[in-house]
Amino acid sequence: MKISHYDACPECDLLLNLVAPKIGDKAHCPRCGLLLSRPCKQSIERSFALSIAGFILFFPANLLPMVGITIMGNANTGLLFSGVVALFNDGMEAVAIVVFLASILFPLVHIVLSLLISGHLYFNRPNRYLVHWMRWMHHLDEWVMLEVYMLSIIVACVKLMALAQLKLGWGLYAFVALIVITTLLTGSLDEELFWQRIHQLRERNGNAN
Repeated sequence: MKISHYDACPECDLLLNLVAPKIGDKAHCPRCGLLLSRPCKQSIERSFALSIAGFILFFPANLLPMVGITIMGNANTGLLFSGVVALFNDGMEAVAIVVFLASILFPLVHIVLSLLISGHLYFNRPNRYLVHWMRWMHHLDEWVMLEVYMLSIIVACVKLMALAQLKLGWGLYAFVALIVITTLLTGSLDEELFWQRIHQLRERNGNAN
């Protein structure tokens, strides 16, 4: 929403005369405190590189064993998806679906969208779906909860240490690295810059046609 030279806060609709902050500074809404702008140096390049790293790490984090448990000589290994299956088997289908979406599906979609958007902007490739991808990625930010899943893994390991012998697998290390990558990706993505570049590509593509 834009009225004259004023911009409306997306959260509380307060009209603001925005001034572009410098790189490293942040602009917040004075009424609700919403982060309005956070310019980052080389945001497109960093987001593209981090998206590639996150996409690569996603597969070992989900396919390799995270924790090995040995109880009375019986050894078992657990994957990230094992928690979802266990919840389904215990009759908690709704919780299992939420865990699957927040810890597996949504993080993957978020990384793929970031990779597609930053890749198109990095190579200056217009695409009619860029606007839709940006909106979807913005909405998915609230549903990517890898940190919460990590906390549950830590709590489970602490409780099992007194009962069984635990062995940390490569999947857990990849999962921790994936959390670090997604955190850096969220902090490096300058949405205002991305929107500006998307509009520039659309205008250039429209003029070319």
